[in-house]
Amino acid sequence: MPAYNESLFSPPAPVVSATLRNPDTGTTGGVLLLIDSGADVTLLPRSAVDALGIRSSGTYELMGFEGSTSFADAVRADLLFLNKTFKGQFLLVNHEVGILGRDVLNRVVLLLDGPHLIWEEHRGQSAPH
Repeated sequence: MPAYNESLFSPPAPVVSATLRNPDTGTTGGVLLLIDSGADVTLLPRSAVDALGIRSSGTYELMGFEGSTSFADAVRADLLFLNKTFKGQFLLVNHEVGILGRDVLNRVVLLLDGPHLIWEEHRGQSAPH
């Protein structure tokens, strides 16, 4: 069971170590993502995307929960997480840790155990299709 991250987040937060793949070259690399059920979409760290040579496929306007707006580049990539491959378009952020949003989270069943600072995939049910 993966542990919450206590060195980057206070209070500790659930993070995943996923694999990012460039769909054009097959090149892979690791990426650290915060599990955030409040985020609509998954945001990848620009440094991880740049290291794999993945090129931007456009720019999108983002709106924060308080109404502020910003712009983010988008890329086509494959995200490998829990023995599943999520292919699609992901947005970029200029942070060392990305965000695993509901576009991916709604396809897996996770159990977050805050008191024990661990999380795990719940295999008792299948995720909705």
